[in-house]
Amino acid sequence: MATEFTTARVAPLPDRPAPPEKSLGELFADLAKESSTLVRQEVALAKAEVTKKAKNVGAHAGKIAIGGALAFAGLIVFLAAVTLILVQVFGMAAWAASLLVALITLGVGGFMAMNGLNAIKEADLTPHETIDTLKEDVQWTKEQVR
Repeated sequence: MATEFTTARVAPLPDRPAPPEKSLGELFADLAKESSTLVRQEVALAKAEVTKKAKNVGAHAGKIAIGGALAFAGLIVFLAAVTLILVQVFGMAAWAASLLVALITLGVGGFMAMNGLNAIKEADLTPHETIDTLKEDVQWTKEQVR
């Protein structure tokens, strides 16, 4: 028993043009275009990141202002009462009681202001995510040029 193989006839594919290969100049033009788009996207990311961090710092500055205003309004009356107590109950001279209350108030106020300033100084405004992605982009571009 001999096995015979027959070949089926398949209609030839219609002539299709092969996709054109890009020249080196076109490849570099594409790379420049894509790099430009990438840089724009990175700038947008940096903007968004810095905006977010600036809003956070703004919130801290707002807390400082609100805290200061409330403390000022509330303390004026309280400090006047403390001064009167020192004069009437402890028999201090009015000038001495006022000076003592003023020095304590300045110390507490200075402490609060320094605390708020330190919180703002500790806020890291560096756009770390953007820096990381830019480093990755530089590496990617170097690999594409090779």
